[in-house]
Amino acid sequence: MDYSQLHYYVPSLKLEQPSSIAKDVIIYGGTPAGITAAVQVKKSGLSVAIVEFSQQIGGMTTSGLGATDLGAEDAIGGLSRTFYQEIAAYYGKEKEWTFEPKAAQYVFNQWIKQYDICVYVNQHLEEVVKVDQKITELVMEDGTRYKGNVFIDCSYEGDVLARAGISYYVGRESNSTYHEIYNGIQFGAPHHKFEKWIDPYIVEGQSESGLLPGLTEEDKSELGHQGQGDHRIQAYNFRICLTKDEENRIPFPKPPQYDAERYRLLLRYIQEGVWDAMKLHKMLPNGKSDLNNYGAISTDYIGMNYDWPEGSYERREEIFQDHFNYDLGMLYFLANDSRVPPTIREEVVAWGLPKDEFMETGHWPHQLYIREARRMISDYVMTDRNCLHQSFVDDSIGLASFHMDSHNCRRVVIDGRCVNEGDVQVAISPFEISYRSIRPTSQECTNLLVPVCLSSSHIAYGSIRMEPVFMILGQSAGIAAVLAIQHDTTVQNIPYEDLQQALLDANQVLHWSQDMKDDPIKRMEETFGG
Repeated sequence: MDYSQLHYYVPSLKLEQPSSIAKDVIIYGGTPAGITAAVQVKKSGLSVAIVEFSQQIGGMTTSGLGATDLGAEDAIGGLSRTFYQEIAAYYGKEKEWTFEPKAAQYVFNQWIKQYDICVYVNQHLEEVVKVDQKITELVMEDGTRYKGNVFIDCSYEGDVLARAGISYYVGRESNSTYHEIYNGIQFGAPHHKFEKWIDPYIVEGQSESGLLPGLTEEDKSELGHQGQGDHRIQAYNFRICLTKDEENRIPFPKPPQYDAERYRLLLRYIQEGVWDAMKLHKMLPNGKSDLNNYGAISTDYIGMNYDWPEGSYERREEIFQDHFNYDLGMLYFLANDSRVPPTIREEVVAWGLPKDEFMETGHWPHQLYIREARRMISDYVMTDRNCLHQSFVDDSIGLASFHMDSHNCRRVVIDGRCVNEGDVQVAISPFEISYRSIRPTSQECTNLLVPVCLSSSHIAYGSIRMEPVFMILGQSAGIAAVLAIQHDTTVQNIPYEDLQQALLDANQVLHWSQDMKDDPIKRMEETFGG
C-alpha cells in the first residue's frame, strides 16, 4: 500500500515571487467551520479566501467521522442543518445524519464551486503580522501573504490565535479555576475503563521486568488529586472508515512501522476475557462504518499527543505518523497475529479499508482527530456551569447539545494494576454558546474570530467540540465578520441586536425550549462517541 501522500506536514519551498492575496475576510483552516464561515461571507456579498494547511478541506467531517456526534437534532440550524439536508439528498432520503467520507466531500466541494470560494491548500502559517491590536496579514512558509479586514482562525490547533499573541490555555484547568465539578484529573469513570485487573508488567508480577508499552508509572505523590489541573489533553485517534463488502474491501495492510509488541497490553486484556476494542463501530450508508475508540484499549493512543498543540510542524508530523502506525497496526495485529484468539481474528479480518475512499492516501483518513489543542481565553469562558444550566449567556450564537465528553488523558499504574484516567461522559440538555467566547479581548486583537479553539474550559469544550457545532459557530463567525466590516467597527463592538437578527435570518437556532423535539440525554445513553 502506498502511504507516501499520507502526511500532516511536508515543508514548502520559498517561492521566488510569492503572491500577495487580499480579501475582505481571510479564513485560516478549511475545516467545516472554515467552510461555513466562507459560504456565509460570500452570501453576504464580500470576498473571502480559505487558507488550508493540508491538501484537503473538510477536516474530520470528510475524514471518517461519518457517524455524526449528534446531541439534539433541533439544536442544529443554519448551514450546519443545510449540510445534513444535502447529505440526505445525496442518498435520496428525507433525513440522514450518517454519511460516507466521499459524500461529505461532495457536498463541501459543491459549496465551494457554487459560491466561487477561493481555496489555497498546503499553506503553512509562519507569521501573523499585527499593527497595534489589529492583524494586517498572514505570512506563509512559502512566502505567500494574505491580507484582510477580518481574520477567522478555523484551525483545530488555534495556530493563528497563538501567533497573534492571544491568551490561551492547553490542558485541563483545575475545578477551582472556574468553579467546575467535571474538569481536571478524573479517576473512577464508569466508562472506557479496565473491566478486569490487568497486570502492567512485561513479566506479570515483576515490576523489575519493565512496563508494557502504552503505560506510565508515576509515584503516588505525582498522580494528582481529583479535579486538579494539569497539562494533559484527551487522546487523539483516527476515525477509521471500514467495510465488509468483499468487492470494495482491502485487507488491513501492515503499516510502514509495525511492532507487534505495542499491542501486548491489548492482547493481555483480550486473554483475560474482554474483547471490546472495536465495539463502537457505527454503520454508515452503503455497508461502511465509522470505527471509533471504545473501552480501555482501542484506537485512542492515550498519552501520546501532549506535544501536538504547541509542537512545531515537524513534531506534529512525527505524532501524526506515530498515531497512523499505531491505529493501522492495531487492526493488522488483531487480524493477523496468531496469539489473538481465532474467533476475534475471523471477526476482524471480515473488515477492511474501502477501495472507494481516500484514494490519494492509501485508503486511510487524511485527518488525525484533534479532539482539543489550544483554547482561547477571552472575556467569557464557557464552562461546565453552562453545560449544566447553572450559568447562562445573553449573547447566544448557537447551541451545543452533545454530552460533556472527554476521552482518557493518560494510562497509569496504581497498586500494580492498569488504570485509565480522564474519561468523562455527562449527559446535558442543549445550552447556548456566547459570542464573547469566539472573539478575543479588545486589548489583544480587534479583528480576529475563533470559532473552533474558542474560549472554553477543557470539559465544556468536550461538549462544544463536535463537527455540527463547529459548522454552526463558523457560520456565526462569518456573520460577525461581515457586520464588523459593514459597520466599520471591531469584532468586539458589533451590536448584539444586529448580530442576533442576522443569525436568525440565517436560520440559526439560538435558544432551546423544552417543547423542541429529541432527547439528547437518551441519545447519550445509547452511545459513547466523540
